[in-house]
Amino acid sequence: MEWRASVKVQLKKGILDPQGKAIEGGLRRLGYKAISKVSCGKLLDITLTADSEAEARRLIDEACRRLLANPVMEDYEIEVSRA
Repeated sequence: MEWRASVKVQLKKGILDPQGKAIEGGLRRLGYKAISKVSCGKLLDITLTADSEAEARRLIDEACRRLLANPVMEDYEIEVSRA
């Protein structure tokens, strides 16, 4: 069965985010004073084949731990649905 996984990767609290700060500064210079904080991350959409939702989630979690996220600096969230 085909599954679609959405993986959101964000820096952990306390980790400096220079890209987010640069975007935040640029938005302020453009007049967006109401925006107070920007953080950058990654959103990955992955299609995979697995026998069950649990197996799809396990495979994506393993891929996150091994490659897609740096567990020292980043947290990740996984959502799985039928493709």
